[in-house]
Amino acid sequence: MTDAPADVDGLVAALDATGYLADDALATALFLAVRMRQPVLLEGEPGVGKTGAATALAAALRAPLLRLQCYEGLTAAEALYEWNYPRQLLAIRLAEARGDRLAEADLFTDEYLLARPLLAAVTHPGPGPAVLLVDEVDRADDEFEAFLFEALAEQAVTIPELGTRKAAVAPVVVLTSNRTRDLHDALKRRCLYHWIAHPGPDRVAEIVRRRVPEAADWLAARVAAAVHRMRGLELQKRPGVAEAVNWARALHVLGVTELDARSADRTLGAVLKYEDDARLARATGLATLVRG
Repeated sequence: MTDAPADVDGLVAALDATGYLADDALATALFLAVRMRQPVLLEGEPGVGKTGAATALAAALRAPLLRLQCYEGLTAAEALYEWNYPRQLLAIRLAEARGDRLAEADLFTDEYLLARPLLAAVTHPGPGPAVLLVDEVDRADDEFEAFLFEALAEQAVTIPELGTRKAAVAPVVVLTSNRTRDLHDALKRRCLYHWIAHPGPDRVAEIVRRRVPEAADWLAARVAAAVHRMRGLELQKRPGVAEAVNWARALHVLGVTELDARSADRTLGAVLKYEDDARLARATGLATLVRG
């Protein structure tokens, strides 16, 4: 762990160098996850930077990022590994051409194993840890959540054909959740926890400046303020940091020199993703929402 910052302030600086702005509370949670090698669960609304925090942490540690995107119906096997069937079939045909016969054990070896993120994290050789991002764990079902809990607790996984693989270098594990459902207490007890709230306008403006450096400072500030006002409306999906960045980029690409009702109306699809939300914003008054 030669690249691990020595303290929380060091991690804040390292994350800052990657372009990610983290407050002290988030940086502390990530620092403890690295030092204690305990999974950290990041919850918050979509677009507040949960996935970005894990990506930035991997960059700050100069560690490989292994991302497991969760979805309904995800199975343990899909998270762990798959067999390289085309290569196995080729081996069978080559053996037949030579007049040989391959045993089943000859086909289920490491040579034909394709590691998925969870297995890759466990078998990462080091010397430093990999960062395993289990993204949107709340979208997976109860069975996968139970499997994940056991794998994180044991720092080991089992491949029926090859046996158990135990981590030589325990990964740094970051789980994210949009809180579409409650996770089981057993998994939450296993994890450190941090809620990422939507940042205020000043921080959003600074993030926009970093993510869209070609955009003018005034544009970043106006977009951040407008997004903040939009979040006060009864929207189906309130815009987050990601939408603010996307909106600023769209306005810059169009060469907008003044964020007014007309330019906002032309680009509203960059920040609001539902027609009902766009209709409400227009009814509220775009001139009011984007005022300086």
